[in-house]
Amino acid sequence: MKILKNYINGSWLESRETQTKDVINPANQEVLAKVPFGENTGADVDAAVAAAGKAFNEWRETPVMKRVQPLYKLKHLLEEHIDEIARLITLECGKTFAESKAEMQRAIENVETACGTPMLIQSEFSENVATGIDEFMIRQPVGISAIISPFNFPGMIPFWFLPYAIACGNSVIVKPSEKVPLTMVRVFELMEQLDLPKGLINLVHGGKPSVDGLLDHPAVKAVSFVGSTNVARYIYQRGAANGKRVQAQGGAKNPVIVMPDADIETAAKIVADSVYGCAGQRCLAASNILTVGDSHGTVKEALVEAAKHKTTGFGLDEGIEMGPVITPESKARVENLIEKGVSEGANLLLDGRKAKINGYENGNFLKPTILENVALDGEVIQTEIFGPVMSLLHMDTLDEAIDFVNRNNYGNMACLFTSHGLNARTFRNRANAGNIGINIGVAAPMAQFPFSGWNNSFFGDLHGQGRHAIEFYTQTKIVIERWPKEWSRKF
Repeated sequence: MKILKNYINGSWLESRETQTKDVINPANQEVLAKVPFGENTGADVDAAVAAAGKAFNEWRETPVMKRVQPLYKLKHLLEEHIDEIARLITLECGKTFAESKAEMQRAIENVETACGTPMLIQSEFSENVATGIDEFMIRQPVGISAIISPFNFPGMIPFWFLPYAIACGNSVIVKPSEKVPLTMVRVFELMEQLDLPKGLINLVHGGKPSVDGLLDHPAVKAVSFVGSTNVARYIYQRGAANGKRVQAQGGAKNPVIVMPDADIETAAKIVADSVYGCAGQRCLAASNILTVGDSHGTVKEALVEAAKHKTTGFGLDEGIEMGPVITPESKARVENLIEKGVSEGANLLLDGRKAKINGYENGNFLKPTILENVALDGEVIQTEIFGPVMSLLHMDTLDEAIDFVNRNNYGNMACLFTSHGLNARTFRNRANAGNIGINIGVAAPMAQFPFSGWNNSFFGDLHGQGRHAIEFYTQTKIVIERWPKEWSRKF
């Protein structure tokens, strides 16, 4: 069985850690590889930091127009190998091939946006702020930057950060999730073809010891993370305590409001796609669905029908719309939360437990589930389920629904379906969430815009993607100059 290696200083190296963890296909429990996992992976981090430090000293002096040139080739490589990478994502993560391919398309868009760094990194200049004195601001790279990525988007999320970091003049260490390391291993194999200094990009495997090594190492200056809120808070606190700038994206409990004036059939289909896409394992998955004024149950019926017709199975098979959750433990956790919702008084409209898929009986499969009238003071309404479960609630007015949205401890996304412009304007103005969707099921920002997040969904100031990424991976320096005439050399 293949034991994955780290990529450090331009070479594939065996880990100092001899213990490993299985990388498992969630659809059938096949062991795909073994990844280093234990206390000694912290030593791997030290080696990667040393290599990244040397590369940074060279790369920071490289003109920005030259720094973005490898990104053009990277875009081409990712496009050329998109099907291959998407297949790997499906094998180790479980999502459908179409979802995996769409994920990589978003990654490519971030590479494209980062190619615009020569414009985005431009500075500001003010002449004669006082007589004979000029003042200007320049942007310089932060230094060694760490990227700690989650299991649910192994191909896309590192690219919220990596292309911007290197375009801004930094060196990078990527720590992929131990559950899904194969995707980034393949991406790094492709990136070996880029004309980059040795040590500029590094890949280190492992779990918490690797993460803590990055958070504690004094030479690491910036940390980017996406994952659960509890871990995001930990990353932010420990990193900030060590003087690092940190952007830590956490979990979510995303609400979607469906107004009676919406196109019900279209809204139901889009909402079902949002709830059950990637088996609900995404930080922008819809979770709490609020119908307003649905006295006849029209929206409710449409949502149930849309959920019933979702085809669950192995993501590489034809016609599959939803794959398994990542681990047996995740499946058991989601099943327990469904039972908890029922015990708290919810009506189980659709039960996706005990799903069996022919040929994949050992897979971590759940089918679409709907809990109606979940207790507003219960545990389930506040918990990020991270599985294919819809909580369906009914409200009388838009104001009531917005008040519910704003009581949410999270703030990643909130969406509204309506045909009324005033409803849309009221919602986008008052809803407390970083990403707002109007007649959109997943308010996922394009690469030119930051992936925003509020409340317990984000810890930090600057988000991934777009101009925020440029600002995060650079530090500003203010220069004030005076050149008196009497000091000028006479010719």
